[in-house]
Amino acid sequence: MRHPWQRLLRLRSHLRFSPHVLSQSSSYSQVNSQSNLRSFSLFHTHTLHPKLPTLPPIFNHPLNPRSPISRRLSSEPEIESKDSGHGVIAEIFSKARDEIDVRKELELHNVEFTRDMVLGVLKSLESSPDVARRVFDWVLVNEGERLGSKSYNQMLCVLGVNGAVEEFWEMDSVMKKKGYGMSRWVHDRVLEKFVEDGLESDAEKLRNVFASGSVDGSVGKACQRVCKIVREGVWSDDVERQIRELNVVFTGSLVKMVVEILKTEPTKALIFFRWVEEAGLFTHDQETYNAVARVLGRKDCLDRFWKVVGEMRIKGYELESKTYVKGFTRFMQKQKALIEDAVDFYEFAMAGTNKPSRLCCTFLLKKIVVGKELDMGLFSRVVRIYTERGNVLTDSTLDGVLKSLISVGRLRECNKVFKVVEEGGLVASGSLKGKIAYRLGRAGKEDDANDFINILLEAGSDPGCKAHSSLIVGYCVAGHLEKASDCLQKMIKREGVAFVASGCFHSVVNAYCKKSRATDVCKLLSAWARQLKPWQTTYKLLISKLLSQREFGDALHILDLMKKDGFPPFIDPFIKHVSKYGTGDDAIAFLKTMASKKFPSTIVFLRVFEAYLKAGRHSEAQDFLSRCPGYIRNHADVLNLFCPNKFGEGAATNVVAA
Repeated sequence: MRHPWQRLLRLRSHLRFSPHVLSQSSSYSQVNSQSNLRSFSLFHTHTLHPKLPTLPPIFNHPLNPRSPISRRLSSEPEIESKDSGHGVIAEIFSKARDEIDVRKELELHNVEFTRDMVLGVLKSLESSPDVARRVFDWVLVNEGERLGSKSYNQMLCVLGVNGAVEEFWEMDSVMKKKGYGMSRWVHDRVLEKFVEDGLESDAEKLRNVFASGSVDGSVGKACQRVCKIVREGVWSDDVERQIRELNVVFTGSLVKMVVEILKTEPTKALIFFRWVEEAGLFTHDQETYNAVARVLGRKDCLDRFWKVVGEMRIKGYELESKTYVKGFTRFMQKQKALIEDAVDFYEFAMAGTNKPSRLCCTFLLKKIVVGKELDMGLFSRVVRIYTERGNVLTDSTLDGVLKSLISVGRLRECNKVFKVVEEGGLVASGSLKGKIAYRLGRAGKEDDANDFINILLEAGSDPGCKAHSSLIVGYCVAGHLEKASDCLQKMIKREGVAFVASGCFHSVVNAYCKKSRATDVCKLLSAWARQLKPWQTTYKLLISKLLSQREFGDALHILDLMKKDGFPPFIDPFIKHVSKYGTGDDAIAFLKTMASKKFPSTIVFLRVFEAYLKAGRHSEAQDFLSRCPGYIRNHADVLNLFCPNKFGEGAATNVVAA
């Protein structure tokens, strides 16, 4: 045998079904991916042998634009010019002598192959077939996914126009097995070369290839013929005979296409899938198994679906992401009874190499909790499947699940869900605990909230200030003031006053104030102010609310606590209140309470006098003046306030008499 293609193909056929080889390399789990042309790569690896002379640089000898090699027909695909990058790659593969050198040079020049780059390089190397082979071989072995129909056609053209006739036909055969047709522009250019070189038999063979419809879209035409026969009637011997008479070469691409087009008739798709292999026309690979699995992944074909994916696992084929997404989506659509099948499918996929993403786990958990009935068995199973594969549950997963739970009015089940995910290894953050506690508090679920705190304690997880505070805030937002107050006091007794956050206490005060119950919370603050260290904002809020409710005495008490806590006195609302409703005694009591000494500065007295006079309460102003110390009564600014032009005739005499 002059060329070892057939021998290598037979060797790969043996390797394909060898469990030993499958276990050694994951590449053989995808049976036909890259394998159809692996022999082409192996056949040309001699071009990288270190004993071969280094090829001359590619671009030192410009091509003759009139030569057939350099011409481009209008039907030939155009590739964006990237001469600099192509030149670097060409130089690397013309000089490097072994695989290690090639890899080093590619890394040194930061070369990253793309489909367009491979195609462009092959086009630039039409006059250097040896270098083109090296590039093609390298990409085939190391980055096979970068080779598509266009790259294969370009390499086919390189072989044809450079007189590598036998390799040309071998490449054409491999392309057919991969489902790639010969492009018209390749056919035309190579035919011209064959005629020019006097290769009449090869030229006639090439014409016949074109005439038989094997150029451009041949797979699609063959698929249409096969599908038409299959769809016309019930499967029978006659149908099988008609398909055989088409003389179609069944490739992975063709079988996959037929199965996908027959998706509306899944039974016929499966019959065809089984028959084409039983008839010896094709040996199924990972792609065709995935194609039929996608077709069968529906409610009325579940038994056959599970049988097919079971065969895939036995044969070592992986479930493609596309197949999983397709089947999973169908399981989750409308038919709620298929959630269990979705979980089974999820477990199957997680046992393979192409595992579903974290989002699939979250989505499945959310679907379970919003089902007609909450199946905690299925929920626990999904958590176990996910975590046993080395994955870790996150706050975002649980948060999303809880939102779904709440959306269907199942907040009471929150603790069950939390317990399962915590047993699954979730270490909830303080922020997440706070969110859960807040939701329970806002819903008024006091028993469930207590259970949640107890679950955290039993698991050895400190609920933390955030959870307790959020629970209280939740109660406050919902207006459950007694529950908030009880929770706060229990929290203080259990954890100590220092544990309570000032923000939490502010929420309690704010909630009480909104319900016009400032006097109730005033007692709480009076009891714990020294240890709680409320915010200045909290003091101001409570003082303002107490004064608006005419609770002057309580407001003075809070002002005193505020002063002792080191905050500057909040005097504006007091001056406003005294001027409208207060007596002279009230004004003196306010001034004594706010001052660090016996009385505050003169300016505060002046502000109170001005407020009285502005409110038209002259007698109260006189009463207040009579109770002030002498240095205030005789102060020039005070006397000016009571002059005749502001207070009426006889004012000065009255002031002095006072």
